[in-house]
Amino acid sequence: MKNCHTLLLFFILCSSGYAQVEEQPIDSVTEKMIIIEGDSIFRNSIDLDEVYLFGNLKFDSYKDKLRYYILRRKTLKVYPYAKLAAERLVELNDSITKIKKRRHQKRYTKKVQKFIEDEFSVELKKLTRTEGQILVKLIYRQTGTTAFDLVKELRSGWRAFWYNTTASMFSISLKEQFHPERIHEDYQIEDILQRAFASYRLERQESVLDYDYAQLTDKWGTSGEKQ
Repeated sequence: MKNCHTLLLFFILCSSGYAQVEEQPIDSVTEKMIIIEGDSIFRNSIDLDEVYLFGNLKFDSYKDKLRYYILRRKTLKVYPYAKLAAERLVELNDSITKIKKRRHQKRYTKKVQKFIEDEFSVELKKLTRTEGQILVKLIYRQTGTTAFDLVKELRSGWRAFWYNTTASMFSISLKEQFHPERIHEDYQIEDILQRAFASYRLERQESVLDYDYAQLTDKWGTSGEKQ
């Protein structure tokens, strides 16, 4: 009989505990609270960085494959210069807005221009013609301005014209733009950059241009294919 009472008491306690759990109010807000880096924020989801899934490269011929890998080597080589140029331009524009007097702006611009020339000149002289043209395209990708207009803005129209004429002798146009949405080689350059960003081979710097890499990939297919 004693065992029966003990068993009955056990069931009563269990039932009571279960009832207490059921009676506790459920805080729907707390359930939706996400803890990120020790802070409580009221969110239903967590924003993640965009991730691209890259398909295997396919080429119609060995010649196309060779051309792509040569383009990749040259793009990876000159991209850091374009990135640096964009960073210097942003710094220049930010600083000029804080300088009130026009003559002080011109003086500062001249100093920055000389610094950029000194910083770039030695390395840029080592570039081949095609590497120089890719660099011009990437400068447009990073700044939204042609190399010609950058020189024109920082120096004078005549200086920009002279630079462009000299570059034209080597089949390089400082007025070249970057249009991966309609030029297949430009898309290949973008594809090379995105793959390098994803593998941390290059430090990512977003383009100021308005295009979507995923949509471009849907249009062009894999990098080695033309549609």
